[in-house]
Amino acid sequence: MATPQTRYSFHVFLSFRGEDTRKNFTDHLYTALINAGIRTFRDDDEIRRGENIESELQKGIRESKISLVVFSEDYGSSRWCLDELVNILNRRKKEGHTVLPVFYTVSPEDVQNQTGSFAKAFVNHEKRGNAESGEKRKEWMEKMEKWRVALKEVAELEGMCLAKEVDGSVS
Repeated sequence: MATPQTRYSFHVFLSFRGEDTRKNFTDHLYTALINAGIRTFRDDDEIRRGENIESELQKGIRESKISLVVFSEDYGSSRWCLDELVNILNRRKKEGHTVLPVFYTVSPEDVQNQTGSFAKAFVNHEKRGNAESGEKRKEWMEKMEKWRVALKEVAELEGMCLAKEVDGSVS
C-alpha cells in the first residue's frame, strides 16, 4: 500500500483507445483535468519519440495516484489498451490503486460479458492466437484470459456510465 507520504508524478493516468476518443471526449476530459490543476498522464503528451512505449506506459501507471479508464467501442480490439488495463488492475490488487472506469460508448455489461463490440474484438484476438503455433499460441491464449478477467473485474467497479448520454438519450 502506498503511504500518505508517497509523491506521485501524476494525479491521473488516462487509459483510452485513441482512435475512438482522442479527438473528442478524451481531449475534452484531458483539457478539463489540466485546467483544474490535475496532473494527467496521457500517452501522446508524456511519451517522447524514441522512448519504449510499453515501459513508459507502465511507469505512468506506477507514478499516478489514480487511473481513469475510458471504455469505448474499439477499446477491446487494442492489445495495448487491454495490456494497460491488466497492469492497472494488478497495481490495484497489490497497492490499492484507485481505478475509475468510464463507460463512454459501451455499457458495463458489454465490458463485463464481452458482448457487442468486445465480442467482435475477442473473435479477432482468437483468430490471431489460432494463427500462432506452439508456445506463442499458448502465450497468446493466456494473455487473452488475463484480458477477459480484467474486463470482468473492472466492469464491477463503481464508475460512470455515459453510453446513454453520448447518444443524447439520458435516462
